[in-house]
Amino acid sequence: MEGRLINPSSSLPDAKLSSVADSSVLQICGGYPLQGHVKISGAKNSALVIMAGALLCSGDCHIRNVPLLADVERMGQVLSALGVRLQRNGDLLDINASEITSSKAPYELVTQLRASFFAIGPILARLGVAQMPLPGGCAIGARPVDLHVRGLQAMGAEVQIEHGICNAYVPGKSRRLKGAKIYLDIPSVGATETLMMAATLAEGETIIENAAREPEVVDLANFCIAMGAKIQGAGTSTITIDGVPKLHSTEYSIIPDRIEAGTFLVAGAITRSELLLSPVAPDHLVPVISKLREIGVSVVQETPNCLRVLKSERLIAADIETMPHPGFPTDMQAPFMALLAIAEGDSLINETVFENRLRHASELNRLGADIRVKGNTAFVRGVPLLSGAPVIGTDLRAAAALVVAGLAADGKTTIQGLRYLDRGYDRLDLKLQELGAKIQRLPGSEVKTEIAPSSINPLVSS
Repeated sequence: MEGRLINPSSSLPDAKLSSVADSSVLQICGGYPLQGHVKISGAKNSALVIMAGALLCSGDCHIRNVPLLADVERMGQVLSALGVRLQRNGDLLDINASEITSSKAPYELVTQLRASFFAIGPILARLGVAQMPLPGGCAIGARPVDLHVRGLQAMGAEVQIEHGICNAYVPGKSRRLKGAKIYLDIPSVGATETLMMAATLAEGETIIENAAREPEVVDLANFCIAMGAKIQGAGTSTITIDGVPKLHSTEYSIIPDRIEAGTFLVAGAITRSELLLSPVAPDHLVPVISKLREIGVSVVQETPNCLRVLKSERLIAADIETMPHPGFPTDMQAPFMALLAIAEGDSLINETVFENRLRHASELNRLGADIRVKGNTAFVRGVPLLSGAPVIGTDLRAAAALVVAGLAADGKTTIQGLRYLDRGYDRLDLKLQELGAKIQRLPGSEVKTEIAPSSINPLVSS
């Protein structure tokens, strides 16, 4: 079977156009238990940055376990616009960056996908020049790129930002970046990945201190090592990279998505169901599993890459504070808020990573939750039961939280904002259907819902 070529105007079969996702809704009839095995897809955040990392190689890269996501498609379009050849066949993505025909990424694509900005590192390392539009903020808060820029400058790049474009070039005849010692003010995943990729082809040694420790950073490092890069310390706060002149072709398989796995663990817990999940990396889920057990959910490791969540008789309130890895992941905060909404007692959720990531609280309140928000803290008082209602997903993980809540709610829940969900979950609705959930995707024209502004909800304060 021949693969599918990706070009700048192509689109995913499951998320053809954002306008289609915008107009469709998920309809869930809650209260049904789930049962069976769910296959966890490759990690979204690994796939996106590894695709950017393939720019470092002048040959072929064969990447396996690539999830079917709108964001992956957009990253493919960004790479295609740079002259990269891509071909997809199932979960296998072949990338050939032997000829990068442009050092400038298209504005309209980069502004849709923040992760595409990370390509500035490998482009600059390969060509000695790069022009990358600034990604801007996003729904969950500002994520500036100043750490990326300062790190590239420390490696000898001249960087100027004009009219929303980050222009970078390496002076000198060799056009190669120079090794440097870089300290990150915060352990930014994006900055760590960008600078690590840039350093693989730099002259000399680069040391990144206060580096991000997320599993996706380790996955990127292992991918680069598979291409011949010399990287040590990934997964710790200090990463050392000895630059090499060139990287070679490789085959590589992306790690399982820990956030998708965590979301299904919560789905099993909130519906009082027993589910089997694989493949997973249990070491990547330690804070999630620990918090589930504190809430009263039993999670058993069946095999090295398989977890079973058992039926919960009683859910108990717990406090959560999001932190960089290995702390509790910010991407799991929203699904856990849905779970704690029906736990016995009062829970407190403190979001420390992003300043605007509690907007799903008001939507959960539409379903009958009792959540009050002050600043970056949510106070959750458990209720016996949620009730179906029309709601809107305001970002990727918020949309997933509403799906999880809808599975447990009494009656029918209708969720808008699926363009967010399709960005980060590989056919979530179809996987849930296979587990017995009463969930279907419908054109918005078939569903009559009126959703009043959530700001009028008396349970939520700013």
